[in-house]
Amino acid sequence: MTMKVLITGANGMVGKNILEHPNASQFEFIAPSSKELNLLDVQNVNSFLIKHKPDMIIHAAGRVGGIQANMANPVAFLFENMQMGLNLINAAYQQGISKFMNMSSSCMYPRNAQNPLAEELILQGELEPTNEGYALAKIASTRLCEYVVSENPEFQYKTVIPCNLYGRHDKFDPKNSHMIPAVIKKIYDAKQMQLPSIDIWGDGTARREFMYAGDLADFVFYAIKHYEDMPQNINVGLGQDYTINEYYQTIAQVIGYEGKFEHDLTKPIGMRQKLIDDEKLKSFGWQSKTSLTEGVKKALQFYMEHKND
Repeated sequence: MTMKVLITGANGMVGKNILEHPNASQFEFIAPSSKELNLLDVQNVNSFLIKHKPDMIIHAAGRVGGIQANMANPVAFLFENMQMGLNLINAAYQQGISKFMNMSSSCMYPRNAQNPLAEELILQGELEPTNEGYALAKIASTRLCEYVVSENPEFQYKTVIPCNLYGRHDKFDPKNSHMIPAVIKKIYDAKQMQLPSIDIWGDGTARREFMYAGDLADFVFYAIKHYEDMPQNINVGLGQDYTINEYYQTIAQVIGYEGKFEHDLTKPIGMRQKLIDDEKLKSFGWQSKTSLTEGVKKALQFYMEHKND
């Protein structure tokens, strides 16, 4: 019998990468739009689950964005993400749905925690102010999954903590995009306009870990197959990071931009480093496959195909 899987956030980058993965055809996916399933409406959530009776839920929906979006809309980033997660997890528990994969974020980790960031560091220190609301919402959902399991061990409510992601179906508008898609657009435009230089926020020495979103989709199907063995909370990433300057240099090489970089030291940079600890991921038996250069090429191709949409 085919497993029926409800995926929220099916129109987002993570959701689309999961649904276009070759293994998706082995499952019956329910992929409602936000109009069909309003996660902010608890009654709507309950009635949807009663009607469709999924065997498993992958919660990938959320209000997402980079530093600028988080700083501009802190109320929505906290309230909407908190409400979505708590409504869905609690409703799933009430309806007896035994498997729940909660997609979280490495922004849950304390800003001053020692890198690499191990899963046990959640709630062990002050959060990064530039995305604190989003982080608080993700922590609440992660904890609720833990409470469900402690209250009823037959339920497998587990949290996946990806590092930063980029790739196909990303957002490239600088107002609501993360770093890599924003830089791809920025450097692509600079080449088209023959600009002699472009600016980098900060000194470019902050370190970040970005994984190609198709690799996260690959992890999801591996995890479904080995769900009982998956840890309660698991980091998913590369286990290595690069400086902001190195990301700019790699993207410039792929695009063929030969201008100079100038650092704007007045701009915020967020955390100095955010590298996940991948020991549990290694023990679980999975690793990412896509190199930075290969991933940037695929993301650039997607941008060029859809920039006029």
